[in-house]
Amino acid sequence: MKPRLLLVLTLLVIVALRLASPSEMQRAVEAGSAPSSAETATSTPLGLAYLPLVTNRQLPLLTPTASATSMPTASATPAPSATPSSANHIPPFSHIFTIVMENEAYEQIIGNTRSAPYINSLAQQYGLATNYYGITHPSLPNYISLIGGDTLGIVNDCTDCFVNAPNLVDQLESAGKSWKAYMEDMPSSCFIGDSGPLYRQKHNPFIYFDDIRLNAARCTKLVPFTQFATDLQANRLPDYVWIGPNMCHDIHDCPLADGDAWLQSWVAKILASPAWQQNGVLFITWDEGRASDNTGCCQYANGGHILTLVLSRLGKPAYQSSTAYAHYSLLRTIEEAWGLPALGKAECVCSAPMEEFFSAVPAGRRP
Repeated sequence: MKPRLLLVLTLLVIVALRLASPSEMQRAVEAGSAPSSAETATSTPLGLAYLPLVTNRQLPLLTPTASATSMPTASATPAPSATPSSANHIPPFSHIFTIVMENEAYEQIIGNTRSAPYINSLAQQYGLATNYYGITHPSLPNYISLIGGDTLGIVNDCTDCFVNAPNLVDQLESAGKSWKAYMEDMPSSCFIGDSGPLYRQKHNPFIYFDDIRLNAARCTKLVPFTQFATDLQANRLPDYVWIGPNMCHDIHDCPLADGDAWLQSWVAKILASPAWQQNGVLFITWDEGRASDNTGCCQYANGGHILTLVLSRLGKPAYQSSTAYAHYSLLRTIEEAWGLPALGKAECVCSAPMEEFFSAVPAGRRP
């Protein structure tokens, strides 16, 4: 009987071990080690096989590679651009016209619809700078400042005080901009000196700069005003246009009404031209106020309170500004419009550009 009992006990142990195998295998799974396919086939009840276990193995690190979009690379600081910055609201005008009138105070023109109805109508329709000042007295230093960024030591209306200094023409030509100055009653191009009762050299600042007067190619661009009508009709106006009326039409020697009538005749033609219609601008300013008016602003200006008008389809309609401006501000406005460096005192923070007059898109107004 003993041998038989021993055999029975052995069989019971074997059965117990078989019954315990799934649990042992489950513990193996939980421990992260999968049984082999042979073990699964022989030890899993009902012939079920375990799915392969996904172990928590660390993935290989990917080293990022440099690319134009994901990895900034070192580069040299770019040079200043020749175009106005995005923060600048001054449009890059197609053409710029400047007309300079003479010796009249702001208060003598604005509101004087009897003597200056046309000028007042422009002030109501376009941009009006109500707080604008000449640089000094008398005339010539103001004209010099408009294209030189400084009075350059000139303190009177001399005719032989020529200067060797940088100027707006240098900047225009460096930027590839064409230019011409049309002087009413100047007898011939590049004329030096006064002529008759109507032409005065002091109202032609270009002739005072050595690198204009002594450069034949440049000096021939100082032309009698009769050429303006020809260029206007042929649509051959340069990018920058300076217009100097004679001693009567600029109201230096004649009543305000004469200057108003002259402006009405010629400004109307300018506003009808493609040069102005296609994103151009016209600035009309006075050189200085009355000789007794020494009011001023902007650190360098004490030439009296004067009128300045800003006419452009890119301008804000019927806009009036009380910001303090002077001739250096006008020069800076022209320079910033075309991406030119500020010249002389136009670079001063006190010489604010007249950007507030302009809109980002054409106003679509008709003159």
